[in-house]
Amino acid sequence: MTSPSERSVTAMISPDLPAPLRAALEQRAHGLSRGDAAARAAAISRTYRDGGNSGTIRSDTDALAYALARMPATYAAVAACLNALMEARGDFHPGSLLDVGAGPGTATWAALQAYPSLHRVDLLDANNALRGLALTLSAEQVQGVPFDYRQDDARSGIVAMPQADLVIASYMIGEIDTSARTAFATELWQKTRNTLLVVEPGTPAGYARIVALRAQLIAQGAQVVAPCPHDLTCPLDKPDWCHFAQRLARSRAHKQIKGAELPFEDEKFSYVVLAREAVAPRPARILAPPLVTKADMRVKLCQPDGKADIVTFPRRDKQTYARMRRLGWGDTMPSAQSGSSGL
Repeated sequence: MTSPSERSVTAMISPDLPAPLRAALEQRAHGLSRGDAAARAAAISRTYRDGGNSGTIRSDTDALAYALARMPATYAAVAACLNALMEARGDFHPGSLLDVGAGPGTATWAALQAYPSLHRVDLLDANNALRGLALTLSAEQVQGVPFDYRQDDARSGIVAMPQADLVIASYMIGEIDTSARTAFATELWQKTRNTLLVVEPGTPAGYARIVALRAQLIAQGAQVVAPCPHDLTCPLDKPDWCHFAQRLARSRAHKQIKGAELPFEDEKFSYVVLAREAVAPRPARILAPPLVTKADMRVKLCQPDGKADIVTFPRRDKQTYARMRRLGWGDTMPSAQSGSSGL
């Protein structure tokens, strides 16, 4: 890895696709029937929601429709997770990346934005159409970074992949058979030289997959970097679950593909960042949109002691209240803040 002096100030990355990448995607959409692309994207999304996989993406047109519809939101979620990682570990400067279940390379683009220190990128996915799109985009957008994309099934292909400082598996654990997930999680961890990021949809099922992987890898020596401020059992009970939301702007092409009118969307996701190195004490994290009343602000927090509490900040404490009003769902708490707690 590179020296921490390479990046003395951690800069958060935008949730929006980098302008050159967005332009490259939209250029490929010229001449594409937006109605046909929207229908393809909707069919692919339905398959994913029903527990299917990327095997429904068979052609270059399918891959492009999928990328136009889903790449912005997936990128936004991964960017939010990487921002949480950078906030927690500003001295982490990975030199190598392994993107497992890479699809069109969405997580790779976000990681390249977050970490200029990356000098090698390896990707793995079985889908030839998505691989082709990723390679086409990388040839135009990635300069000076070796970009090796292996076409193989994630479960079997990961064995032959090199270790990396940073390993990312985004929106793909749900595609692995339940019976194979434990072994696959171990393989992910074995390929992780330093830090592993796993992202899943922000649904109860996606959260359940994250919690299971988290517990398994903690037992194998992993330490949680984010979002949890502890390595203890998750304090949330059903029907509650840990998830977050990232708002992103919709381009004109994105709105057309999605058949949407709003200029933005909110992508909900669950995630965990795990590291091999010792992790510094982590502050409490806000688990839901704060509730603001006439008298106070009520914030649901995951605490370093492993508990989930509702903490109240009264308006009469103007200085603290003003600082808290700047925080939102998913943010960490400033260590100096205090309030009255209770569930």
